[in-house]
Amino acid sequence: MRSYTPLLALAIDLICVLAFVLVGKADHATGLEPTAVAATAWPFLVALALGWAVTLAWRSPGRIWPTGVLVWAVTVVGTMPLRLLSGEGAPLSFALVTSLFLAATMLGWRVIALLVSRKRRQATD
Repeated sequence: MRSYTPLLALAIDLICVLAFVLVGKADHATGLEPTAVAATAWPFLVALALGWAVTLAWRSPGRIWPTGVLVWAVTVVGTMPLRLLSGEGAPLSFALVTSLFLAATMLGWRVIALLVSRKRRQATD
């Protein structure tokens, strides 16, 4: 999907990750101070950057497959060991909630973008 610049797509992926962190912090009342958010967010952000790097996501950032799925998978799988290394937990329930939320958001925006671009193409035909 060429209508999305890599920078915009990366920003949306970052928003998805940060939304998950903020919702989790608020839900568990563990503090929304910038340092607390950063301490929770960094494993996700590192894994997201890794996902973008290993998939070369900037080449086709809006594509659901393989870009979106692989960026999502690397983000989820990469986050868990980083959380463990930082002393945070990564129980199965957390991994499942993380997987579902990030799939819904990171893949969801790509699905919406695809549908909008198809609709626009149909309107111009």
